[in-house]
Amino acid sequence: MADDQPTTEQEDPAGNTASSAPPPGESPLSVGTEDDPFAERPEAYVGAAFVGGLALALIMRRFAR
Repeated sequence: MADDQPTTEQEDPAGNTASSAPPPGESPLSVGTEDDPFAERPEAYVGAAFVGGLALALIMRRFAR
């Protein structure tokens, strides 16, 4: 009786795209970080953004007076 039922592991020739796996791609976790300076010291970029925002706020405050 087991021969009467089709197996579920066979692919459908029409292609059921809703349940098929997506094509392989590159995820952000698989990208190499050897040449990424942000990955080495992210706190430096956060600090630079903070100082830049503070400097911009001080400059804008001078123009508002």
